[in-house]
Amino acid sequence: MRIAPDVASLLLPQRCAGCRLEGEVLCARCRAALVPVAPPLCARCGAPTSVAVGRCRECAGRRLAFASARAAVVYRGPAVAFVREWKEAGRRGLDALAAELVRSRLAAPEADAISFVPAVRDRALWRGHNPAERLARALSPPWLLPVAPLLVRASSPRRQRGLPLGERRRNVARAFVAPGPVPRRVVLVDDVYTSGATVAAAASALRAAGARRVDVVTLARAPRQGEWVAVR
Repeated sequence: MRIAPDVASLLLPQRCAGCRLEGEVLCARCRAALVPVAPPLCARCGAPTSVAVGRCRECAGRRLAFASARAAVVYRGPAVAFVREWKEAGRRGLDALAAELVRSRLAAPEADAISFVPAVRDRALWRGHNPAERLARALSPPWLLPVAPLLVRASSPRRQRGLPLGERRRNVARAFVAPGPVPRRVVLVDDVYTSGATVAAAASALRAAGARRVDVVTLARAPRQGEWVAVR
């Protein structure tokens, strides 16, 4: 039987989200092991590169609805365990730390509102929360941006995990709709940037509804094979 996250936090001692040792939410050792997504980067999708470029191999030739995508840390090591605790295990209380990590690496984009990628309904019910929404709400006050739930799911696609790159894009191509008025400039928040397919589809829906610029912000970015990852 699964214990609700709020109940579990009362019954169990606090453990590090990275190594599971008892103590801090994220211990000093795991925090030090986080790898920042550091320049040089692709100006468009934020991929680490050997030299700064306007468009990299990953996003060249793709029609991307977002103007930029940036992430705070590389999705490996303690970052993988952190996201698993936050997202899959439904552990509450990690939102503020996720926002702190984002703010320590990324400046607030110029925008009119901050929004988020909506979760698939059955997964949100199982987890008890949507990490992307919680991160957006944690970033809202320090970035002085109102939270606007602009997107809804038009379909419930298969899980992206394990799908080839092309199939990922097709899987979420029309997964989102923005039914109401949309500000001209939107910050779109998600937890992890993997292939960019999900945020690209979400940004496309925002652009179709009237947004003139969409900037993507995520906690982590999954490195693809052959990517240059600068450690600073």
